[in-house]
Amino acid sequence: MKKNIAKSAFVAALLFCAPSYSASILPIETPSSAKFNTVAIKTGADNYEKYLPLLKDKKVGIVTNQTGILSNKTHVVDFLLEKKIAVQTIFAPEHGFRGTADAGEHVVDGKDPKTGLPIISLYGDNKKPKPAQLSGIDVMVFDLQDVGARFYTYISSLHYVMEACAENNVSLIVLDRPNPNGSIVDGPLLEKEFTSFVGMHPIPLLHGMTIGEYAQMVNGEKWLKDGVQCKLTVIPCVDYNRTMPYSLLVKPSPNLPNDQSINLYASLCLFEGTNVSMGRGTEKQFQIYGSPYLSKTNFSFTPKPNFGAKDPLYNGKECFGEDLTAYPKLKQLELKWLIKAYQNTSDKTKFFNAFFTKLAGTKKLQQQIESGVSETEIRKTWQKDLEAFKKMRTKYLIY
Repeated sequence: MKKNIAKSAFVAALLFCAPSYSASILPIETPSSAKFNTVAIKTGADNYEKYLPLLKDKKVGIVTNQTGILSNKTHVVDFLLEKKIAVQTIFAPEHGFRGTADAGEHVVDGKDPKTGLPIISLYGDNKKPKPAQLSGIDVMVFDLQDVGARFYTYISSLHYVMEACAENNVSLIVLDRPNPNGSIVDGPLLEKEFTSFVGMHPIPLLHGMTIGEYAQMVNGEKWLKDGVQCKLTVIPCVDYNRTMPYSLLVKPSPNLPNDQSINLYASLCLFEGTNVSMGRGTEKQFQIYGSPYLSKTNFSFTPKPNFGAKDPLYNGKECFGEDLTAYPKLKQLELKWLIKAYQNTSDKTKFFNAFFTKLAGTKKLQQQIESGVSETEIRKTWQKDLEAFKKMRTKYLIY
């Protein structure tokens, strides 16, 4: 508790000696009786005493999906409307406003049947809000649950929203949420030439920040186009520190069904750049891996179309691999399964595809695996960059 109170004092002090970029953090309230558990944590959305006054008499746009809920499971859009906030437009990221679209599936604009509000997709051809789409909006609210991985595209959507807000003089309020992968900072840093929607900035695969902290970093490091900076306010979580376990109230996307999948996600998502399935088309997405081209084992699965995977890789074909559903919680990025699968595949020339380099953010990782470099030696090549990132990251930490 003393540590949390000290952190509150630090954040308060930060408001008086803030960096020159346009950003603010509303102070964290820490009741003396608070207990460190998931139930006690208030997300930014639940910390509404801090942001409702900022929205009064304003025309509001909001970037959110099914993860934008309060602790009582009221959706943030419904909550704002109940509080007579003038919400004009909903902007939806990958997977859509209700979070039902497959990964990579084109999501079209539409209308929310419950509220009648227009929904603008920020995935596909329109990743960045256009000036016309922001016309008449005074404040943009951003409320999405991130999972702490560089290639999880909600933080890429955040980048483009921040950029559009800066260019169109719209204030941005980020409702912060805990990072379920906590303080894990690991993996290779993105190299600039491999920038894409699954990797926008020079950060590790696991960045160890909340989405509010990440927004401050993007703004503070002037990573937006032409170095523009948006008028940013982060509404912090209450009674949270990054060492605490945090279970999500809803799935952040169709193929991350539980805590185990979220913890394994960054390590197993690298298989997206190979000919190995990580369980799409099963009930154990991102908790298993396998392919028809790996050595036969006692464990196998057969992908079939399901929610979140209309046409999964190896649809109807038996895949051999490993079941990680009971694997102990990871505290780092794991490469051992990727290396093992490469070593056991029947045709190594067909193992990697062009997407792997985008996910890894570097060509080096594929080259190292193909050359037989051990995981221990590979990890050593990241350390200098990771230490520099951690040092830079401290400027933007709230918790």
